[in-house]
Amino acid sequence: MEIEPIAYFRSPLSGKFGLPRQAGLASELEGYVEFCPRFRREEALRGLEGFDYLWLIWGFHLNAGSPSQLTVRPPRLGGNKKIGVFASRSPFRPNGLGLSSVRIEEVAPERALLRVSGADLADGTPIYDIKPYVAYADAHPEARSGFVDSSTWESLESVETSLCPSEAKLWDCFSEKDRAAIKELILQDPRPAYHSDSTREYHIVYKDKDLSFRIQGSKATIISIKAI
Repeated sequence: MEIEPIAYFRSPLSGKFGLPRQAGLASELEGYVEFCPRFRREEALRGLEGFDYLWLIWGFHLNAGSPSQLTVRPPRLGGNKKIGVFASRSPFRPNGLGLSSVRIEEVAPERALLRVSGADLADGTPIYDIKPYVAYADAHPEARSGFVDSSTWESLESVETSLCPSEAKLWDCFSEKDRAAIKELILQDPRPAYHSDSTREYHIVYKDKDLSFRIQGSKATIISIKAI
């Protein structure tokens, strides 16, 4: 079977670093599903306005090559313990497919466009299918979650800014929603588990702005913003 993209995702995040580790963790982060010409038809979205969430089936297009091993080291386990790839949500998979549940913010059938929030996809991600989320079949609140149940992920407590006046103006140019989304992304602590150097700078590219930040203890500080 051959599959082709039906759409591409448009996100303010263009790279892998800083992306939410799972869908729904950054609820303020918005993006768009932009359909390919063949599927850019109003009837394709008819009825979707009656749903709150949908599933995106997509491809890990930023990964180079195919994985050669069937075990992975989940960040949630500190990057030290190996488990089988099929017991993980690792992006390095035999067929490189991702699955994300996102909230529908707007259905625009006349433009064949969807605005969604909470996605963990980078800009330009190919989308291969879309299915509506139905709570009676898709929600299992009492289900066990394997190693996730016993390995908590500690998020940061706060994000502050320490910017020069010119860069503070760039920060103020972001909308309130964008600023909230950026802080959500940093609060998730995107660092590798083995990084603990408080002097190290990390970068997130958001809407063509390079944001540099440091993390000390449970607090992050945005120290620089540059247009790129």
